[in-house]
Amino acid sequence: MNKFLYIIVVIFLVFSSCNKSEPRKPVLRKSGSFIEESIKRNKNLNKFENKLLQLKMQKDSLNNYINSEFGFWYFYNKKDSLHNYLPVKGDEIIFSFEIKKLNDSIIYSREELGDKRYLVDKEELITGLQEGVKLMHQGDVITFLFPSYKAFGYTGDKKIKSNEILIYTVELKQILKNKN
Repeated sequence: MNKFLYIIVVIFLVFSSCNKSEPRKPVLRKSGSFIEESIKRNKNLNKFENKLLQLKMQKDSLNNYINSEFGFWYFYNKKDSLHNYLPVKGDEIIFSFEIKKLNDSIIYSREELGDKRYLVDKEELITGLQEGVKLMHQGDVITFLFPSYKAFGYTGDKKIKSNEILIYTVELKQILKNKN
């Protein structure tokens, strides 16, 4: 009798384990909600940053700001009338710059950063600076106002906060044309 009971239990277990299991349905369905929330947050951040930049430019009556097609503003500190060539992809440029906060306090000085060499559109730079140097002639000094998404964005660095608006003053010292 004991053997018979044992066989029945085994058969029951074998047949009951062969049932198809159904996946558990999620308690809360949110299709794409993270992306939608991220888009909304970024739009609000951009509006807020644009208001701050507009206030900054309104307070500065000494400079004539130009709205670039790339989403940042700039003005000429020094415009070189002797040169008319703009850097293009593959050219090497030598430039120096400083980085300030929106309140004009210096984050990185020219001396601290030194001269930089950059192969246009072939090396990494923040997006705003990649686009900005292509607006410059050799000898120009330009101040750029970059919203955070054109600068360091969410990441920041050891001295730059996440989502920080930055002011770059850039001097384009030399353009070495690509010989190809």
